[in-house]
Amino acid sequence: MKVIIFGATGSVGRITVQTLLDQGHEVTAFARNPEKLPQDQDGLHLHAGDALQFEDVSRAIRGQDAVVVALGAGASRKSRIRSQGTMNIIRAMQDHGVRRLICQSTLGAHESWGNLNFFWKRIMFGLLLRPVFKDHELQEQIVRASGLDWTLVRPSAFTDAPVGGPFREGFASQERKLRLKIPRADVAGFLARQLQDTRYLRAAVGISY
Repeated sequence: MKVIIFGATGSVGRITVQTLLDQGHEVTAFARNPEKLPQDQDGLHLHAGDALQFEDVSRAIRGQDAVVVALGAGASRKSRIRSQGTMNIIRAMQDHGVRRLICQSTLGAHESWGNLNFFWKRIMFGLLLRPVFKDHELQEQIVRASGLDWTLVRPSAFTDAPVGGPFREGFASQERKLRLKIPRADVAGFLARQLQDTRYLRAAVGISY
């Protein structure tokens, strides 16, 4: 399958690229500086561009079978790259007839707010990361209204631990017995799994230990 990943040099995007290559997919890595990725891998195509520029996005999406969005803003707390970039991606997908969209969001968005504890509700998303969180929620609204074959993946807080065995997925929006952590490698594996698994088609799914 031909898959393009937006945010391919981010902490999750980079692992997702490698996961998909290992599974035999043909992968296009879209990023401002895709040369940060290893360039001598079979099946890997590097595409330099800005997700905020529609023409960059449109050129990259033409001919793809599926799209994975793992956009992030780095240290910026004011960037709207997730919502605005995803809007450009969806427009390009609609123009080129690409249907499958897998988008990384965050646990706590919309109805999953009940999964969070006091620290994440009041300190992190309520204060320190409030603009980032709101951009995630806007991104989700845009995806839901796209008319595409979408899946929203809501991971809890990332860790650098190795894959840690079975994690919880698809839990109820009021489930509170969660560690609220998950390794990036598990997130990447779950994103890749959605290319073949339609269980969460047009659904938002939380994943966490």
